[in-house]
Amino acid sequence: MFYVYILRSRRTGRFYVGHTDDVAQRLVEHNLGLSKYTRRWRPWELVYVESFETRSAAMKREGQIKRRKSRKYIERLIRGHADQRESVPSR
Repeated sequence: MFYVYILRSRRTGRFYVGHTDDVAQRLVEHNLGLSKYTRRWRPWELVYVESFETRSAAMKREGQIKRRKSRKYIERLIRGHADQRESVPSR
């Protein structure tokens, strides 16, 4: 399985959208500062996850979300899937 995830910076409220095959590990990597782009806005919390059968499907969805460039759109996604925050998928 592959996942599209959205993180929110606990410090600034900024959102980050990405894809991975291991959400739990990727969150750890973001919070350890292993991603240059997200390093300065740590710590991050996982606020949204969608699952896909293929990496290409996950990448397509990630692109759709990013192309919106809309904080309101991301907030609506999160509100609509609040129950998904309770379980973090991992391998």
